[in-house]
Amino acid sequence: QVQLVESGGGLVQAGGSLRLSCAASGRTFSSYAMGWFRQAPGKEREFVAAINGNSGSTYYADSVKGRFTIARDNAKNTVYLQMNSLKLEDTAVYYCAADRFFSTVIYSSRELNYWGQGTQVTVSS
Repeated sequence: QVQLVESGGGLVQAGGSLRLSCAASGRTFSSYAMGWFRQAPGKEREFVAAINGNSGSTYYADSVKGRFTIARDNAKNTVYLQMNSLKLEDTAVYYCAADRFFSTVIYSSRELNYWGQGTQVTVSS
């Protein structure tokens, strides 16, 4: 079992930055691939970024590439999402998720069993 708790959301002006954190329970955190997803009002949940367990390989949605950075600290059981150059369209509830397999996080979010409760990010003009 993995429990995930996000934090760090808030209100920020366009062009600003935020860093989200996702704290995980359990002693096998490093063996899990982690991902960030988001859901805007009236839209489907979409993939944002993922990071592999031990290798630290990363993968990003085209919409955030070059602006967002995913990182993890296995000693702290935490994954981060650094968001820079925020745009109005980045407004959403952001969720973290976990799975044993990197490919599942990236391509098969419907199969993910471990999700956080979400944190709201609002970008204003």
